[in-house]
Amino acid sequence: MEKSRPLWDNPLQFVFACISYAVGLGNVWRFPYLCQMYGGGGFLIPYVIMLIAEGMPLLYLELAVGQRMRQGSIGAWKIISPYLCGVGVASVVVSFFLSMYYNVINAWAFWYLFHSFQDPLPWATCPLNSNRTGYEEECEKTSSTQYFWYRQTLNISPSLDASGSVQWEQALCLTLAWLVVYLCILRGTESTGKVVYVTASLPYCVLIIYLIRGLTLHGAVNGLVYMFTPKLEQLSNPKAWISAATQIFFSLGLGFGSLIAFASYNEPSNNCERHAIIVSLINSATSIFASIVTFSIYGFKATFNYESCINKVILLLMNTFDLEEGSLTADNLNEMKEYLMATHPQEYAQLSPHLKNCSLEAELDTAVQGTGLAFIVYSEAIKNMEVPQLYSMLYFVMLLMLGIGSMLGNTAAILTPLTDSRAIAARFPKEVISGVVCFLNCVIGLIFTMESGNYWFDIFNDYAATLSLLLIVLVETVAVCYIYGIRRFEKDLHTMIGRKPSWYWKIMWAFVSPLLIVSLFIFYLTDYILTGTLQYQAWDAAQGQLVTKDYPGYALAVIGLLVAASTMCIPLGALLTFIRKRLKRERVSTVA
Repeated sequence: MEKSRPLWDNPLQFVFACISYAVGLGNVWRFPYLCQMYGGGGFLIPYVIMLIAEGMPLLYLELAVGQRMRQGSIGAWKIISPYLCGVGVASVVVSFFLSMYYNVINAWAFWYLFHSFQDPLPWATCPLNSNRTGYEEECEKTSSTQYFWYRQTLNISPSLDASGSVQWEQALCLTLAWLVVYLCILRGTESTGKVVYVTASLPYCVLIIYLIRGLTLHGAVNGLVYMFTPKLEQLSNPKAWISAATQIFFSLGLGFGSLIAFASYNEPSNNCERHAIIVSLINSATSIFASIVTFSIYGFKATFNYESCINKVILLLMNTFDLEEGSLTADNLNEMKEYLMATHPQEYAQLSPHLKNCSLEAELDTAVQGTGLAFIVYSEAIKNMEVPQLYSMLYFVMLLMLGIGSMLGNTAAILTPLTDSRAIAARFPKEVISGVVCFLNCVIGLIFTMESGNYWFDIFNDYAATLSLLLIVLVETVAVCYIYGIRRFEKDLHTMIGRKPSWYWKIMWAFVSPLLIVSLFIFYLTDYILTGTLQYQAWDAAQGQLVTKDYPGYALAVIGLLVAASTMCIPLGALLTFIRKRLKRERVSTVA
């Protein structure tokens, strides 16, 4: 007798699982960066338009497919058409690549969390050199937070060619991260369903605490004014629209198969339309909410750096020209500079190279995203707060919750098709299948804990999913609308939720969303071609900064394999199905 499919305890649990998966690190470190780059509050205009035209329709489509077919990504697309089996396989491959490197972020978060209990925080000041006569030279050339990240956390090599050895501290943190994920997915929806209540809700509690603290910080207003001041001229920049569409696409986690897997554990009568709208709106609202928190802290950091710069200039001028205490302030600094330049031209000319040009606008314009924002900028701000250990601990617990929540979705995309397979499920219990997947990912993930590991992390992060996911979701949309048939899909939805989809959903599925995906696909292909030789940012310890280098030949080969490994699954799956059917037909005709 066939075993009944596990179900979520209630619809709320399913919504929490989707929110926990969709609301991830990108909401905290990618969306604020895009606001900063593309017009502050003005960026919300293309963002909302792309949410309506692309985000909600495609999310609804994936949830409906999973709920109707009651299978993981491989099984669901195979039911729609046997020729589409490769679409599900491609989703599993992309999710496997993502899981390999994504959990390294959780390992870094564990590392920082463990160091958050020290007083002072280890990234608050530069460490002493071996002779204890001064600070480490590399740290003096950069900052204490950058030094802690690049040298003490990553122990980064000067280039991709210098692979170095595995860093055992990071390897242990990665093992811990995978152990936590394994315990969360051990019993499928039964255990995951309980965990998502924590991973989905706790980040909001921490964000609210940070919002209250952030708004009371000196200079927070400068960051918020910078964020909400719309630069409407950016609306004519095509990259602003491309970035908005890309952010919506990847933030919701479309194409990975995770949403299909989660929806397959729903009751057949679940209102997936309502849940698609709720999840997409909460996801976007979280991005905006996280940006308010980020920019309040960003404003504090920028103001702190600006005022520190001003104070150093004032101190230098007062000592050089023997000025009276209090005669030189931030308000009259420019006037005094002009006066000193006129009255002491030679002395001022000698001093001029040492006088920094302090600018609050320049500090706020410094755009940072990804790990740079998460582990350097936030750490820089936290170390200057009162009770920094508390805020550091809260921040890295939040990062862990966001990261683990996303990992639950990534692993579900891999495990659901495997447990749906009768050949695998009949031989091995669910716990063993989950354990093998986690163990393989952990062992392969040790690559990212080497001295050159951060460069490999960037390769996977930049190239393992982008083009592949666009192709996967394009094929999904075309398959539902033109192979399975929009009218047939309409009837399925009427059976499930009691009503047919409105004209809005049908127009988006059939025309608007596919056109947007094709546009994105063309943009990325063109961008890669026009870029020429692909480059990466390497850490130069002698200069204490990042330098640009060309990827070596073997790295380019890996990038090509990453893209091909998933995208080629789609045509190969169709070809193998065609050959299998052709051989079957020939056998039947031979027997006849």
